[in-house]
Amino acid sequence: MASSHSSSPVPHPSSGGSEGIFRKDKDPSSRHYRPVHSLPDVCPKEPTGEAALVLCEGPSVVADQHRWTVYNSKVNLPAALNDPRLAKRESDFFTKTWGLDFAETEVMPSFYLPNITKEHFGPYLQETAQREKIHERCKSICSNKDELDHTYYLVLDSKINIWLKQIFMKPDFALDDPTTFNAVLPWSHFNSAGGKSSRDMASSRLLQEKLSHYLDVVEVSIARQISLRSEAFFHAMSSQHELQDRLTETARAVAVLRGRAAAIERIMCEGPLRALRQALTRSNCARLHNKLKLMAAVHQSQPTVQLLLSTSEFVGALELIATTKEVLQLELQGIHSFRHLGSQLCEMEKLIDKMMVGDFSMYSRSDLNRSLEDDGQVMEKDRLESLVFGLLRQRKLDFLDIYSDEMILAAKSIVTQVKDQTQNLIVLADQMRLMTFPQWFELLKSVFENFILFLKRIKVTLSVVRNVVLEVLDSNQKSRLLERAAAGGLTEAPGTPLNQEEAELAYLTHEGLFISDALNDAQLHLGASTGQEQSSTVGPRQALSRMDGCGSDSASGTTESSSSREHAFLPGGAAISSNEDMMPSDLELGRVANNIQELLYTASDVSHDRCVKVLMARAKDGSLERLSSAEFVFLSQAVEGFVRDTEKLCCRRSVSLRGALQSQANRFVHRFHEERKTKLSLLLDNERWKQAEVPAEFQDLVNSIADGRITLPERKPQGTEERKPSDYLHIDGQKYAVVGTVLLLIRIFLEYCQCVNDIPSISTDMLTRLSDLLKHFNSRSCQLVLGAGALQVVGLKTITTKNLALASRCLQLVVHYIPVIRAHFETKLAPKQYSVLRHFDHITKDYNDHIAEISAKLMAIMDSLFEKVLSKYEVKAPVPSACFRNVCKQMAKMHEALYELLPEEQAQMLFLRINASFKMHLKRQLARLGVHHDGGPQHGLVTVDVAFYTENVQSLRALEKLDLNMAEIWEQKR
Repeated sequence: MASSHSSSPVPHPSSGGSEGIFRKDKDPSSRHYRPVHSLPDVCPKEPTGEAALVLCEGPSVVADQHRWTVYNSKVNLPAALNDPRLAKRESDFFTKTWGLDFAETEVMPSFYLPNITKEHFGPYLQETAQREKIHERCKSICSNKDELDHTYYLVLDSKINIWLKQIFMKPDFALDDPTTFNAVLPWSHFNSAGGKSSRDMASSRLLQEKLSHYLDVVEVSIARQISLRSEAFFHAMSSQHELQDRLTETARAVAVLRGRAAAIERIMCEGPLRALRQALTRSNCARLHNKLKLMAAVHQSQPTVQLLLSTSEFVGALELIATTKEVLQLELQGIHSFRHLGSQLCEMEKLIDKMMVGDFSMYSRSDLNRSLEDDGQVMEKDRLESLVFGLLRQRKLDFLDIYSDEMILAAKSIVTQVKDQTQNLIVLADQMRLMTFPQWFELLKSVFENFILFLKRIKVTLSVVRNVVLEVLDSNQKSRLLERAAAGGLTEAPGTPLNQEEAELAYLTHEGLFISDALNDAQLHLGASTGQEQSSTVGPRQALSRMDGCGSDSASGTTESSSSREHAFLPGGAAISSNEDMMPSDLELGRVANNIQELLYTASDVSHDRCVKVLMARAKDGSLERLSSAEFVFLSQAVEGFVRDTEKLCCRRSVSLRGALQSQANRFVHRFHEERKTKLSLLLDNERWKQAEVPAEFQDLVNSIADGRITLPERKPQGTEERKPSDYLHIDGQKYAVVGTVLLLIRIFLEYCQCVNDIPSISTDMLTRLSDLLKHFNSRSCQLVLGAGALQVVGLKTITTKNLALASRCLQLVVHYIPVIRAHFETKLAPKQYSVLRHFDHITKDYNDHIAEISAKLMAIMDSLFEKVLSKYEVKAPVPSACFRNVCKQMAKMHEALYELLPEEQAQMLFLRINASFKMHLKRQLARLGVHHDGGPQHGLVTVDVAFYTENVQSLRALEKLDLNMAEIWEQKR
């Protein structure tokens, strides 16, 4: 591509001109370059030869950094590839790849270069033309001396390198190799086929002289080295003679010394050594005698173990087996007669493990299944402690699982025991559903009492087990402290922090509220234990030797359980020293203590589960749902009492029985609510919306509510005197005319409040149901009165204003008691449950809206009457007109219907609104008739009628001071 380009080659700076002046080479092949000089040693060498020639072609980035070079070029690839001969290349070569927008553009001139023309080079070319001709002529005649020298050294170096690399620098260089030898000594010059010539003879002589010269040089070098080391050589020779003389003297001295040593051994050592051998023999005999005595004691271990097992002394038997095994391992190892004793002892140990597990299982079964009427003392306490000590010693830490299984089986039989006490003949689950509630309730209370006794028995038994575990744990800690003291180590001070294992152990065994108390107690206990002094330890040999001579003597072979445990666990005992690996660690003992508490929790849960089955057996056919409120309260109180007793006894909050009671309570609440909702619906469907008399007991009921007792009063025995009923219900100084349904509604919501008092757990559910009941009363009364549903349901002829006023007053009575009910339920709810109280706000709003609708209905009745009557009014004599007489008559009837039902303030507000409606219709009729306030005859007639109306309205009771403002009937003149 470069050869076909028409542009001129890149110019290079000339060596003889000033900076900024360039010339074009005439012939690239005739270029000559100055040899590259080496840089100082501190810099890396520049390349030479062809590499240097290549590097000289381009500008230097360092030297030419302030000058314009080819690196400042902005010519892009299309411009470099651009060929002026466009006819030989397709026109779409670039556009088909780079897009139609690609086109040839003019290259902008560089901003770094001045605009150079040919005239700028004219003076320079004229000045250097003659010198250039002379230079070219000289260069063609002779070459550069530096280049010749450089070429010579390169050739010389290359020959030397080839000679060294091919012959002497080879890794397998050896003169015995013919090829290598011929290369070093070129004998080929002397063995030519043409025979010996004078030249060959000269070469042979030259080679012989050269070899002779090499030999002379070697000899001279050897002589020089010998002369340099001659003194040392002669010194070594003289030292060798002196060393031989001294060795001879030493041999003679050694012979004399050995003779003297033999005489000393013969005269002074043989007698004392003989005495020492005899003393050693005596000592060995004594040791043999003791070993035989120990073997006799070990031989008696098996009968002694069997004797201990016959008296259930498992700890003593295990202690004896452990001590015997240790003696066999430490002092009687290798005795042939005892080769099978170790395996026999292991089998006996396994047998004891099975016997202890079986005995513990039998003890647990007999203890848990004995009569609950027995006293609360632990059965055979010593036996239980012995079993627990033995199981702990053998690391049988799962013995609590055995007790747990027996406990579950015993809990299942408790209900059966109650059945036997009640002398029921059929299956208990079926018999329960045939019992009356009092009979079943007595049965349930008996079950509760038996389970309380059952849990007390379990707690006392587990307390004994826990004390044994803590005793073992305490003895382990004391033994460790004594071992540290005996080893000379420093014991922990009371204030020293506990390590991780001791801290976890304190947590597992602590029963208090705060873990910090447990850690402090453990630290104080460890600190106090450091000051205690204990007796010296007893080794296994001495412990076993005590049984020497026991034989089959039962008196000496039988030990008490307390002494056995003392040997097994107290510091200094044989088991501590010999069976440390067998004993459980402190952390394991702590976990066992924690599992004991968990087992008590399990006992509480199992008891609750069995009681739940008794409860569900009765509730299977819905018997509990049909209980009365009082009966369900008795049941709830009994269950809550049992739950509180178990929580106090076991420190466990079991939820199964409470959950079952809550489930039954929800069903009871549903049935309770449905019964009262159905009862209220029946009362409303039969209500004729007439004022009812208020019995004295209902007046007492509302009085008790006013005194803050939101409960149903106890039924009083009927006395000889009977109080007469009242026409109104008096509450807070107001009279309420009510219907009979509202009186029963008050008693119904008091029943809801009473249930909440007796069963606080159902407060939320009961509040929701009571809200539903109040909503049902509001909606149903609206349908019957405002919706005229009573016409079809009860058979009323019409819904009168009295019916409407009575319904409004009843609603006002319920609204009066809603805040009282809300405050009562608020005391029974937790703060997080207060959100359900918003139901009462919605109910209050619905009731007030209903009351407003009734008031609007009364207004609508009078409004339609005024519109009908006043539309026929004519201003003419006689006065007062018949129209106004009719209006006053209807107003009097309305007043008569409402006065005894509504409070005075409500009646006045209602009649003010009725008067406003009358004035509006009268004003409209007068405008239609064209009667104005002008003092004319018609104005006078209207004034007389209005005065008649005002006098009649103000003559009604409680309306005397009512401001009718009749002047508004006249339109104001504009």
